[in-house]
Formats: sequence, C-alpha cells, structure tokens
Amino acid sequence: MTRQIPPAVTMVPRVTVLPAGAPLWRCHRSSYPATGFKAVEAHTLFDGSRFDCTAEDPYPYLYATREPTTALAEVLLRSMDFDPVVGTRLVPWALARRYTLSQVVTTAELTLISLRTEEDLAAVCQTTWLLDSEPDDYPRTRYWAQELRRQAKTAQGLLWQSRRHRPREALVLFGDRCGVESCLSEPLISHDLSTRSGVSEANRLLVPLRAAVVRPEEAD
Repeated sequence: MTRQIPPAVTMVPRVTVLPAGAPLWRCHRSSYPATGFKAVEAHTLFDGSRFDCTAEDPYPYLYATREPTTALAEVLLRSMDFDPVVGTRLVPWALARRYTLSQVVTTAELTLISLRTEEDLAAVCQTTWLLDSEPDDYPRTRYWAQELRRQAKTAQGLLWQSRRHRPREALVLFGDRCGVESCLSEPLISHDLSTRSGVSEANRLLVPLRAAVVRPEEAD
C-alpha cells in the first residue's frame, strides 16, 4: 500500500496512445450526453469519484471503458453482493433505469498515462492501492491524479485495469488537454436502460459476470 503523499522525486510515467477512431463505451446518466465532460469539482475531502477534479486542479473529465460490459460493471456493480439464493448480482431497475449505455469514438489521437501493470504503477511510485482503494481514500487518489497531471503535462488522461472487470480497461480523459468538443463523436450505439430492449441488451452483456438488471415485473 502507498497511502502516502507523493514523494519529492521526478517520476517517469509510462504512456500509451489511444488512436483516433478508437471505440469507447460509457454507462452515463440518460439526462447527460454520452460525449459530455463533467466539470463539477469534487470536494477536497468528501464525495466524488477516484480521479475527479477538485478546486486545486479544476478540469473537465470523462470516464469511459474499452468494452460495453466494463462500462456496465463500473457503474452498476459497485458494492453489489451476489444474491445468496440465486447466486447472481441483482441490479434494481430503479438504479439502472437512470442510465444509458453508449458507444462513442475518439476523433483524435490521445496520449494516456498507463497504470495497467505493476511496472506502470511503480514508474509513478504507486501500487494497485491507487486503483483498488475504497471511497474513503478517494481524496488521496484525487491528489495523486493531480500530481500525475503535474508530472506529465502532455498526458490527456489515465488508463488502468477496471477494478470490476479485470483485465479490461477503464480510462478518464482530461478535457482541458484533449478538448471537450473534439475528442469524441456522437454515439454510434445507444441502449436506454429504462426500456425493455435496453435492459435485455445489458443483461446479455452481464451474464458472464453473474449479474442482471431486474425489472419490477420480473421480481414477482
């Protein structure tokens, strides 16, 4: 564990290039566009997600994944236990119905700090703590994200292994560096999870993870 302040050394982050035309997936609130960057600053100590911006380093940000199942898992399977009777993670429709699963595509080449391997993490004086720690540590992980941005001023985001769908990849893009208007095109595919067809597609994808969205009539 490296639950510590970043050391006063020059790091050498390892980077990878995401090409233009790369498909990405998002499970996003249906009330927001699939290509929309969030500009809300997380509180320094409370709430917010792992790599959100704060007032100390404000920037628009967008979370995405490389595969559709990963996008669903990152949002719907947080702290979700397996049902003791059926052995499946049962996602309430009241939760899922607020989201849409969308595929978007990059329109420019993007340079990302890679945090996918132990070597990648060691290059920035970190371990899997940075990616696996619980929400209580998110103020610290956000601080580390700010340090990585400071040390790699041309990096346009971070790339890591999804905690909920290893070894698939998740990422966050920095809107101040890649351009909130130019890095993603409009959705190519979209599944509204408030609809029967959207839930059917989500459940098809979630089968290998022993998870399913349960609509009200299916819970009877």
